Amino acid sequence: MELLVVYDVSTDTREGRSRLRKVAKICEAYGQRVQKSVFECIINPEQEVLLRHDLENAMDREEDSIRIYRLREPHQKYTYQAGRKPRFDIRAALVL
Repeated sequence: MELLVVYDVSTDTREGRSRLRKVAKICEAYGQRVQKSVFECIINPEQEVLLRHDLENAMDREEDSIRIYRLREPHQKYTYQAGRKPRFDIRAALVL
């Protein structure tokens, strides 16, 4: 499944800035950053459960906001993109 993860973490305090870094690192482990606080992820249902768990443990429910949207398939038909493209296509084969 393809997901869009977006977050807004309060950075008014040192703890908030630390949470922001934690949330970003978690998202980087599951997907590709497409904007500063927006990630596209291609994951299975089990990974989605882990992602939600990790994000909920990293956030402050009183200060922060995290949203996860399931993208409609086929992704390319329902998504408009303009400007700078991501570093790599997360749907393409990866050669190491």
